[in-house]
Amino acid sequence: MPYYPYRCLDCKRRFEVFMTYSEYGNQPVVCVHCGSSHIQRRINRVRIAKSEDSRLEDLSDLDDLSGLEDDPRALGKMMRKMSREMGEDMGPEMDEVIDRLEAGQSPEEIEAAIPDLGAGEGGLAGEEE
Repeated sequence: MPYYPYRCLDCKRRFEVFMTYSEYGNQPVVCVHCGSSHIQRRINRVRIAKSEDSRLEDLSDLDDLSGLEDDPRALGKMMRKMSREMGEDMGPEMDEVIDRLEAGQSPEEIEAAIPDLGAGEGGLAGEEE
C-alpha cells in the first residue's frame, strides 16, 4: 500500500496515511495528532534517475573551459556543478577547496593554506610526486 503525506492546517504537524489506491479519495483523512479534518496533501520531492551519459550531457555547457585557470570563482562553480551532476561525495576536504575557490582564492593559495591536501594523490594542481 502506498503512503500519502499530509500536513494539518490546524496543528501544523506533518503525518502520513497508508491506504490502498481505491481508498484514496474515498476515505476521509483526519490529522493523526489532533483529529482535525482541516488538512492538506503534501507533494514529496521527485527524484529523477539519470544515466551517466545524461549527467555528462548536462555538463555540456562546460565545453569551453578556457580561462578557468585565471578565474577561481568560475573554477569553483564548475567543480561544484560537476560534483552535483556526478552524484559523487568528494568529502569535506574537497568541499572546503570548492568553497575557497568560489570565494576567489587561487589554487596556489589554497594549496599553501592546506599543505596536506591530496597527499599521495598528486596534490590539488595534479602535480606528479
